[in-house]
Amino acid sequence: MSEISRRERRAPRRRRALAAALVAVAGGTLALAGCAGDGREEVRFAFSKREAIGFMTELVDDYNASQDDVRIELDTSGVDVVSASFVRGNPPDIALSNYNMETSRFVQRGALSDLSDTEAAGRIREDLQPLMDQYGSYPGRVSALPYSVMAASVIYNKQLFAEHGVEVPQTWSELLEACATFQDAGVTPIYGTFKDDWTVAQGWFDYAVGGQLDVLGFFEDLAAQGTDVGPGAPASFSQDFARPLEQVSELLPYTNPDAASRAYGDGNLAFATGEAAMYLQGPWAFSEIAKTDPDLDLGTFPLPMTDDPDDLKVRVNMDLAAWIPVEAQHPDAARDFLEYLFQPEVVEAYNASQLGFAPTTDAAPVDDPRVAGMAEYYETGRVYQGPSVLIPKTIPVNSYAQAMILGQDTAATLRTLDADWARLAFRQPAPAAETKESSR
Repeated sequence: MSEISRRERRAPRRRRALAAALVAVAGGTLALAGCAGDGREEVRFAFSKREAIGFMTELVDDYNASQDDVRIELDTSGVDVVSASFVRGNPPDIALSNYNMETSRFVQRGALSDLSDTEAAGRIREDLQPLMDQYGSYPGRVSALPYSVMAASVIYNKQLFAEHGVEVPQTWSELLEACATFQDAGVTPIYGTFKDDWTVAQGWFDYAVGGQLDVLGFFEDLAAQGTDVGPGAPASFSQDFARPLEQVSELLPYTNPDAASRAYGDGNLAFATGEAAMYLQGPWAFSEIAKTDPDLDLGTFPLPMTDDPDDLKVRVNMDLAAWIPVEAQHPDAARDFLEYLFQPEVVEAYNASQLGFAPTTDAAPVDDPRVAGMAEYYETGRVYQGPSVLIPKTIPVNSYAQAMILGQDTAATLRTLDADWARLAFRQPAPAAETKESSR
């Protein structure tokens, strides 16, 4: 049967599934899943975002109840189990997982099938592909499709800004002025949670570097250099990251005095009770803050690191990407479910529920006021991926970022980072030779 014929056969199923799912979601109901052993083709769907398991469970139940051909089995066992399944030759049929260095191993070794001919691929924003390729690619294939893009920047208390007559800063000078105004008024300008190293890396480290450098260009230069990383090279951590990270030290006097002993949970509680005007965290913090004060009026803005507003950008990461292994046992049904997941009503509803941004060209603008301050930057492609997530986990970049913000010598730490990168560079797997995929 031709690919066109298969698509024509599957399209009615996809339309029935979508219509039934939307009716169920709109009515606030949970449809019952089909029973095991009912003769339907079972497709294993790996999903890695624990905060959204409830949403995805309902979506899968609705899909299963809407048609009689396929039963989707939701697998939330986690990335380690999924990775092991590739080794055993029994990977999931389809996955929505965080797109990071772990997934890049599957991409670069040709373990994921080509999705370039799917309808979903034709609706993905072209400017997101370079961000996907930062984790690697495989010749002749689109191995994964972005599903949810999470943008992160400075969270701010709108009420405190209004009370003290502070405008959202768009330049480095304005940021320093805003901090001074709050401090003079007895308000902590920025709440720091330096006890948890990931909060330093995700926020202070990433925002500072991304707000001043071309992160994509920097890592492309690093890749081209191979093991030649260090002083005098076209690109190096010690050379390129020094200025923004030293600039960060100018903000430290404007943090809470106990920042070194405060963790993520402490920061959410303190910010929720109005103890600080700004907080360098991602949108995942909103739900935690709301547990204390659900009515707190919050917004977001990119951390300005220069005195040119045109340099403003927001940090993004590919929170979820869809992929189908070459060894999937049910590839046709998996591709049909992938097309369903990317229907506008589905992908946009998911992203709205998680305060994420849809990757599709026809997506409606975000309307949640908490993340609306980042919308114009995402929509115009003024984004960067955090450098901390582009460094292999075998390099303890989170610990390095924490050490620097706690006073360890920046220049020496960045030289160590250069040396770590050089040692690992020769070990990075080159793209495997193109192999013939299964004709299933």
